[in-house]
Amino acid sequence: MTHSLIFNVTSGEIELAHEVNHEPPYKIDENLWKNREQIEEIIYLLESSHWPEGLQQPTTPEDAEFASHISSFKEKFQNTLKTLENVQRKNSENIFNTVMTYMPQDFRGSLIRQQRERSERNKQAELDALVNSGRSIRDRYALLWNQQMERRRQLAQLGSATGIYKTLVKYLVGVPQVLLDFIKQINDEQGPMEEQRHRYGPPLYSLTKLALNIRFFISLLWSRFEVKKLEKNQIAILEEAIGIYNSEFERYIKFMGDVFANSPFFITAAEAGALEDRSYDDFKEFTVAPRQTFEVALVAESVNSFIAWDFSIVQGKMTMDIGFNVEFMDPSGQKVPILPSRRYESNQGNFSTLQAGNYKLIWDNSYSSFFKKVIRYKVDCIPPVAEPESNAGEKDENVADS
Repeated sequence: MTHSLIFNVTSGEIELAHEVNHEPPYKIDENLWKNREQIEEIIYLLESSHWPEGLQQPTTPEDAEFASHISSFKEKFQNTLKTLENVQRKNSENIFNTVMTYMPQDFRGSLIRQQRERSERNKQAELDALVNSGRSIRDRYALLWNQQMERRRQLAQLGSATGIYKTLVKYLVGVPQVLLDFIKQINDEQGPMEEQRHRYGPPLYSLTKLALNIRFFISLLWSRFEVKKLEKNQIAILEEAIGIYNSEFERYIKFMGDVFANSPFFITAAEAGALEDRSYDDFKEFTVAPRQTFEVALVAESVNSFIAWDFSIVQGKMTMDIGFNVEFMDPSGQKVPILPSRRYESNQGNFSTLQAGNYKLIWDNSYSSFFKKVIRYKVDCIPPVAEPESNAGEKDENVADS
C-alpha cells in the first residue's frame, strides 16, 4: 500500500517503518496498549490542523471529497479508543475487586482500597505531569505501560505474600488456592496466561500490524500529498482497511472482555462459599475495671500508614460509655495527642500517620467508681502502598498480560 508514496524518507518514518516490519509484542496486554497508542497516533494525524494544506484548503473536487471522508475515519477510531479504554479500565479493576471480596468487610478492607486509590492518583499525577511537559504520545504510552507493569508486579506480590502485600495478605480469608496461584504466576512466561496467548494472540497480532500499517500509510500520505496525490483505488483501500480494523478490533476486545470476566480464576468470595466459612469473630474483648485504663500499642513503620479502630461497649441494663483517645510517643518520649479524649458507646475511625513510631489507643474508665466496661474491639496498623521509582523507558520481560 505504501510503495508508490516512498520518496525521501525522514528519520521518523524510518523508525516507524522499522516497527511495521517487526513482529508485534508477544503479550496480549502489551499488544492492547500498542494498539491504543497507534489509535491515538492515527487520531492525531486525522485532526484537521495536521492535514496537508491541500486538504485543509482543497482545490479539486477529489481533494474535497477525500477531506469529507477523513472526519468519519477519525470518528471510527475515537469510538474504538473509547471502547478499548472502557474494557481496560474494567479489566484492571476486576482482579482487585475480586480479591477484595475475600478481605474482612470492615475498616481494613476500606483502607486497603483507599491505599490503592491513592496509588492510582499518584500514577495519574505522574501522567499529567508528562503530558503537561509536552512529551509525545509515544512517551506517554511508555509511561502507561511501565505503570501497568508495576500493577502486575504488585499483583504477583499479593499472590506470593511478598513486597508491599507481605503484611496485608494475612487478611485474606478463604481465598481459593487457584486464584492465589494464578496471580502469583501471572508474570511467568509459561504461566496461566500462556494458553490465552496461544489461543487469542494471533488475531490480535494481525490487528496490531494493521494499525501500524494504517498509521504509516497516512503519515507518508500527509508528508507527500502535494507531490503525489492519492488515487481513487488507494482511497478505497485505505477506507476498507480502516473499516476492517475498527470493526474487527472492537469485536476482539469485547470478546476478550467476556473471556476475562468469565475466567474461572476470578470468582468472588460469595461464589466460592468463603463468606459462609467466616464463622469466627475477629473482634477481641477486654474488661476495663473501674478507675482503670486499657491500652493497645501499635507500631507504624512508615509515614502514611493507617491506624484504624472499631469498638463498642457490651451493653447491659444500663447504657454505658467509655473514654477513648489516641497518643503518639515521639523519639524523646513525649506524648503527643492525636485524638482528644471523648466518651463513646461505640466508635470507628482511622487516620494516616504523619510520623513513623509508637502509637497508643487508650480506653479510659478512670472516671467510673463502680462500673466495669466490657469492650469489643479490633485495631490495626496497615502500611502504605509503596510507590515505585518510575522509569518510563524500563523494560521488564517478565511482566505478562491480563
